[in-house]
Amino acid sequence: MGLTGVLHVEVEVKSPAEKFWVALADGINLFPKEFPKDYKTMQVLAGDGNSPGSIRLIIYGEGSPLVKVSAERIEAVDLENKSMTYSIIGGEMLEYYKTFKGTITITPKGGGSILKWSAEFEKTGHGIEDPHVIKDFAVKNFKEIDEYLLKQSSV
Repeated sequence: MGLTGVLHVEVEVKSPAEKFWVALADGINLFPKEFPKDYKTMQVLAGDGNSPGSIRLIIYGEGSPLVKVSAERIEAVDLENKSMTYSIIGGEMLEYYKTFKGTITITPKGGGSILKWSAEFEKTGHGIEDPHVIKDFAVKNFKEIDEYLLKQSSV
């Protein structure tokens, strides 16, 4: 197995793409409040937290399988296509991966959405596993956000 790779996953959710996109954009506030098992705190260190160049510090809760702290920089945002790319620039993840760049894209499908998550990575060594655990955490989070949004719609 090589040191570089790419992972992809698609998740179909019931929430409309626009609502899901707004929830992701408000992740700094929403995630620690509604998903404290996964996110203890999130704070903006630079920028507004959603624009390219913004840096966010994430302290994960006990639900996080691999790391407890990470810093990520927003690399690109495409509002029209509801897509965001980020890079991990600090925290324990860099012990496992020299580089880690994730992209989330939300596409409308009927009354719901398709969420596409992909990650490009370079491992720090041959003994490091591909980041399937991070992919699984993203899928779990997408499903939790969808459940939250559906509950909000029915209130």
